[in-house]
Amino acid sequence: MSDLRVNLCGVELKNPVIPASGTFGFGREFNELFDISLLGAVATKGLTLLPRAGNPVPRIAESHGVILNAVGLQNPGVESFLENDLAWLRGKTRVIANVAGSTVSDYEKICARLDGKVDFLELNISCPNVKCGGMAFGVRPESIAEVTAAAKKNCPHTPLIVKLSPNVESIASNARAAEEAGADGISLVNTFTGLAIDIERRRPVLANNTGGVSGAGIKPIAVRMVYEAAKAVKIPVVGMGGITCAEDAIEFLMAGATAVQVGTQSFSDTHACLRILEGIDAWCDAHGVEKVSSLTGTLKCN
Repeated sequence: MSDLRVNLCGVELKNPVIPASGTFGFGREFNELFDISLLGAVATKGLTLLPRAGNPVPRIAESHGVILNAVGLQNPGVESFLENDLAWLRGKTRVIANVAGSTVSDYEKICARLDGKVDFLELNISCPNVKCGGMAFGVRPESIAEVTAAAKKNCPHTPLIVKLSPNVESIASNARAAEEAGADGISLVNTFTGLAIDIERRRPVLANNTGGVSGAGIKPIAVRMVYEAAKAVKIPVVGMGGITCAEDAIEFLMAGATAVQVGTQSFSDTHACLRILEGIDAWCDAHGVEKVSSLTGTLKCN
């Protein structure tokens, strides 16, 4: 067997496979299907200071190779997470708490509340299906720097990963802005903004009108953006976007990612993360790769 361990922001993960935020809840339901302690970490449902009911239905629309979601960060709030879910999840694997807010102050408060209690904080500044000001932080380098610096001051004991939006002019510039403002790592890509139309009603399918596009169809764009971001920074990169199999995950590693997050695929294949992990191990064995970490950034461009 290959050595599947990776070092992410100074923290060792047993392997590079992580369920993406918003697709795995807090892990309890999936743990009924397989032992989630086999995974490198779990990225939690996006957490806000107070509970959120999310957007009205319909929230999900399917298309060819992708889905659109406009769930709107429905979650029980950070205090419920601390009381009901954190201890159980920490007993299983590393915990990446995905956090969101409407203002810089929201991010400061939630990071301070979670500092030292989780293994990583993942700053969600780029969710395209939430109608609140904080989600616009992920668009411009200046606003990324502002919220990253404020959050980092309030989580001195916990590595801060900034989750970047693909709906931007330059992913490299935004990655550098996060790094220069104190981020310990970056993750990308979050979903693209999309629109699906019911042509019989001549109205959007989603009650929110637009939603975040994810799924296999976005993978080539996501791989390209991970490659550009990884070339622009020295901090670790977590890659995601359309991963459905081990070969997809290995593409992201070669493009510069230290670890990967698997999202939409878990909806159609509840064992996707475990299957991808096993596939990475088998691929490394077949290709004589002793350490999976040695794959990171090995793409040789023409």
